[in-house]
Amino acid sequence: MNTQDVEWIISPGQVGYEEALAFMEARVAAIAAGEAPEAIWLLEHPPLYTAGTSAKIEDLKDPERFPVFEARRGGQYTYHGPGQRVIYVMLDLNKRGRDIRAFVEQLETWVIRTLNGFGISGQIREGRVGVWVPRPEKERLPDGQTREDKIAAIGIRLRKWVSFHGISINVEPELEHFSGIVPCGITGHGVTSLVDLGLPVTMTDLDVALQQTFEEVFSSTAATA
Repeated sequence: MNTQDVEWIISPGQVGYEEALAFMEARVAAIAAGEAPEAIWLLEHPPLYTAGTSAKIEDLKDPERFPVFEARRGGQYTYHGPGQRVIYVMLDLNKRGRDIRAFVEQLETWVIRTLNGFGISGQIREGRVGVWVPRPEKERLPDGQTREDKIAAIGIRLRKWVSFHGISINVEPELEHFSGIVPCGITGHGVTSLVDLGLPVTMTDLDVALQQTFEEVFSSTAATA
């Protein structure tokens, strides 16, 4: 097995959340049974909120705004919608080392290296899931900290050591849509996107970069089957 064995699926238009969940459930079962290759699925969703296993109901500030789905992944509330690249990661950790922490670190590294290619210094923060961008030009927080905006969210689930759910990266979503939730339960800091940061990046640009950096990050853990 190597990274070239991973199937890349790119869906045009918007994919409904329940449809995506059904596809992932079936594909993960097939991967675990040795009946299908690993897959990375790139798509966009219509506007919706998802609740992870740690979601707190008080963090859903506007429950009537968009459909809300129980995601059954790690994490809290997230927003998905047009202009956001969702990356569903269906990889077999039986073949890549059964180390959840290392796998999440790989996902973080994958996002950070991809953003670096566009001149963005994405960063990880202890106690704050996802990838963050410092915004020193914004007013500081009351405690004097520099404000930071989230550009990517990460939340996964494993079944028989095969991963599903994954990553979302904000390319050009409607950032105001995030106001209906407390994203990932974190207050004080905000949300940003590639376009919000002044970068006219397209979905295609991002997809190409994701495929290139995936090879760099994950090839070292692709053991021979």
